[in-house]
Amino acid sequence: MSKGLFQNLLLIFVIVTVAGCANRGTPSGGEKDTEPPKILKTVPENFSTNFNTDEIRIYFDEYIKIKNIQKQLIISPPMNTQPDITPLGGAGKYIKIKLHDTLQPNTTYAFNFGESIVDNNEENPYPYYRYVFSTGDYIDSLSVSGQVVDAKERKTDKFVSVMLYEMDSTYTDSTVYKKKPKYITNTLDSLTTFKIDNIKAGKYKLIALKEENSNYTFQQKTDKIGFYEGVVNAPTDSLFTLKLFKEEPDFKALRPKQGAGQRIIFGYEGDYKDVKIDLLADKPEDFETRITKNPKTDTLYYWYRPKLELDSAQFVVRNRTYIDTLDYRFRDLEKDSLEFKPLQSGTIHFNQDFQVQANIPFTKIDEKQITILDQDSSNVSFSTALDSLENIYTFKFDKKEADRYNIQMLPNTFEDFFGNPNDTLNFSLRTNKKSDYGNIRVRLINAKFPLILQLVDNTGKVMYEKYTTESSIVDFNDLSPKQYYLRAIFDANGNKKYDPGSFLMKRQPERVSYAQDIDPVRANFDFIINFTLKD
Repeated sequence: MSKGLFQNLLLIFVIVTVAGCANRGTPSGGEKDTEPPKILKTVPENFSTNFNTDEIRIYFDEYIKIKNIQKQLIISPPMNTQPDITPLGGAGKYIKIKLHDTLQPNTTYAFNFGESIVDNNEENPYPYYRYVFSTGDYIDSLSVSGQVVDAKERKTDKFVSVMLYEMDSTYTDSTVYKKKPKYITNTLDSLTTFKIDNIKAGKYKLIALKEENSNYTFQQKTDKIGFYEGVVNAPTDSLFTLKLFKEEPDFKALRPKQGAGQRIIFGYEGDYKDVKIDLLADKPEDFETRITKNPKTDTLYYWYRPKLELDSAQFVVRNRTYIDTLDYRFRDLEKDSLEFKPLQSGTIHFNQDFQVQANIPFTKIDEKQITILDQDSSNVSFSTALDSLENIYTFKFDKKEADRYNIQMLPNTFEDFFGNPNDTLNFSLRTNKKSDYGNIRVRLINAKFPLILQLVDNTGKVMYEKYTTESSIVDFNDLSPKQYYLRAIFDANGNKKYDPGSFLMKRQPERVSYAQDIDPVRANFDFIINFTLKD
């Protein structure tokens, strides 16, 4: 063999060898694994009776992981001490459940894993696996089914707990605030239907909770609740609909604290609009007070004059059926300085009024010190109204399209609670053309009055509202172009607002009905919507 031929063969051998090494261990491809893991066996067996151990093992044909088990795993009946479940944060070929709670006698337990069990590689979920056992001689086999809907919003919350309380001699309406239920399930993250399985025959109270802290008890301040008014008698073939709503919290005043000179802060929960605050102390004859609300927080401001030479005192806070006495210690602080804030600036819409808010209560206004001029420098007539609790002055005036308005408030237009006047205030506003807006005419079919009609955005925020007591034609004019959703509130008590329900008062929320999704509002376009209201 010649030297050149030998070198060429050697080069080819090296290239083939290197290529083979480079390809060693490289996946050859193939179809993606879409199969969920399979269960090989459970110890003790699933659906065991006379269960008397404290450990459960579930074996799989491949390595598995547990994901999002805090939300996905539902144990019914709930356990006071949660079991230890492994593997967490890793992978294994079996799940171990270590029980720490004392099990109730003659009771069927169910571990609902949702979709928390996935294979280690592709995370294909084992769908809605349930491990069931009984501490008695048989497995309870009855069930209760239905759906959960939101009473007011278009979309229902995810992960809603649905619970059955045994209506035995110990049950009262306060039970749902204090004790865990007998049986529980969860709507998880994609369903609004529910089914509570493996229950025994009996009488039950059916409750739905959207919880903040997942302790299976109703916390009025943070949780939504839905309930069936009657008694669920199992067995039953009925399908139950539970309407979730946020109760208006019972009023409660929090301990007062000093905000500034002659301003005391009272935090609160619930409806604040009828609150009265009285100082229990000797007061001068010219003593005056005002209450205003913080625009952003659940806080009331108690203003008083003149300054009191007191170290401490007590306040009595009343609101309808509520009354409480609160201790307070005075501090020597500087008083607030008067500040103003316009609530509209730049563009003002035709259905808006101009408003000014101050940080110290208004006590006087001199309308002669106010001028509103349009872009032709013509005077525009106006009227004013004061919301004393919100401390907002509203200025109503007719607005023309594509116009500009200059508002000037000279010194001494306003006087605040402490006798301070304003400096000169200047505000500038403008309007768009009518053609920049759209209009909607709603034709109500099968309407039962009175009704509140609302256009809301995709978060449920009310953008426009109309109230009707007899007319089946309702017009929404001069709407900013965007997507809206139309809903009707059946104002059963005629108070012109939506009223949520009350569990203790056995009152369901006022009924809300949504129209089918409407087209986005476009500029210079008129819509007609036929809104059929079902019984």
